[in-house]
Amino acid sequence: MKLSFSPASPFARKVRIAAIELGLIDKIEFVPETVVPGQANEKYSRVTPLKKLPVLMLDNGDVILDSYVIVEYLDELAGGGKLIPASGAARWKVKSDHSMLQGMLDSMLLCRYEQMVRPEPLRWKAWGEDHWNRAWSGMARFENQSDMLSRPFDVSQIALTCVLGYADFRFSDCGWRKAYPKLDAFHEKMLARPSVKISLPPAA
Repeated sequence: MKLSFSPASPFARKVRIAAIELGLIDKIEFVPETVVPGQANEKYSRVTPLKKLPVLMLDNGDVILDSYVIVEYLDELAGGGKLIPASGAARWKVKSDHSMLQGMLDSMLLCRYEQMVRPEPLRWKAWGEDHWNRAWSGMARFENQSDMLSRPFDVSQIALTCVLGYADFRFSDCGWRKAYPKLDAFHEKMLARPSVKISLPPAA
């Protein structure tokens, strides 16, 4: 299997953490890929017209898109029910939490593009603030979900770790640790896991 990735991508980091936790990391070849808004990448567009990271390319030529779907595939490959509950209320809770966290990461990435990629005369301040508020309000939601912060390790906790790591990486002065001390404690606990520590994005 091959995985398109960038060390700076929180979505690719999610898959890396999952692959390590599931004991599958040695079965995946990591292929660096550069995706920049406004810049063509014809080769990668043939892999996925969406030009999003990551993508899992199977040995039979099939392509699996979206970081959650890739984790779900790897979880099944490892026997199932390890990072995503197999059934029942817990499954839908984890999937729903993950969907919110995925949306938060999407909004944070859009904020990054708005601040650093879009030409300054074209920036839309209210739009950027709205997307940042979505991420910030999501953190507030999870700050008060004690079950989320203490249950057995799962894909939504991986996603929350990636949200907080991306906040450190791209928005280092946002003050999330002071605003959300329970999330800070959760993040420190997650950093004790080798999969989380080894996958930290490069220094900005």
